[in-house]
Amino acid sequence: MAGYTRRPEWLKLDALEPAILNKATRLTRDLKLHTVCESARCPNRTKCFAEATATFIILGDICTRNCTFCAVRSGKPQAPDPQESDHIVQAVDRLGLRYVVITSVTRDDLPDGGSSRFAHAIRAIHKYDSNIPVEVLIPDFQGSASALQTVVDASPAVLNHNIETVPRLYSEVRPQAKYRQSLDLLKQAKLLDNRLLTKSGFMLGLGESRGEVIEAMADLRQAGCDLLTIGQYLQPSLEHHRLVRYIRPEEFEHYQIVGKNLGFLSVMSGPLVRSSFHAAEMYISATQKSKEQLS
Repeated sequence: MAGYTRRPEWLKLDALEPAILNKATRLTRDLKLHTVCESARCPNRTKCFAEATATFIILGDICTRNCTFCAVRSGKPQAPDPQESDHIVQAVDRLGLRYVVITSVTRDDLPDGGSSRFAHAIRAIHKYDSNIPVEVLIPDFQGSASALQTVVDASPAVLNHNIETVPRLYSEVRPQAKYRQSLDLLKQAKLLDNRLLTKSGFMLGLGESRGEVIEAMADLRQAGCDLLTIGQYLQPSLEHHRLVRYIRPEEFEHYQIVGKNLGFLSVMSGPLVRSSFHAAEMYISATQKSKEQLS
């Protein structure tokens, strides 16, 4: 199977640093927290921990959906931990984080999709230190306008929602999601607060064409999306969606140029790029460009 052929040279990973990884792992386990860095087996996780950035998963570690690309477990989740936000603040303090990303499993079982828990976590971090930017990577909330409003009202620095792939592949890759609904969420977030930076991302190697990639990028810009990440899909197991091909670095570089020409404030495109890859750097760069455009 393609997902288990030998990886090309440009996808060779740096060795994970045990001391950094063990410190973060022990802490998150002590506080009963989950990080997407570990749950999604991110290849960049020790680098992010070392740069004082981490991505926390709220609402547990079991998802109500079954996307075929994702390494996160699916099934029947437990009730949310009422102390989750306090535990995140403790982790932020003990790890010395200066930029925090919060995401979640999809919780279609909750009336508000978990939006109130996002808002609570954002406000808890701001109460601890108002200078720490908080980026949220949210699910689609099944298109709920009130759930999106709840998150936006808590004033995150960046609101991220990934489209994950091109529309033609949604039935295979994201069978319980809708491409246009995801675009509408990003568009509505901007309408609710035009100062808010919005972000999205997708994977390559699932069977998409170059033309489809560029069309999806254009769709995101039309929805007002400011920041974009594009990375290589790495098949988590034999049961997950088949890896169709490895994308060469020069193709990623081409999409980076296309993205900048389309008007994204910041684009990260490369084989090992993930949603939170250099998230703080992207935020700082986009904030500066946004100020320059207004001056």
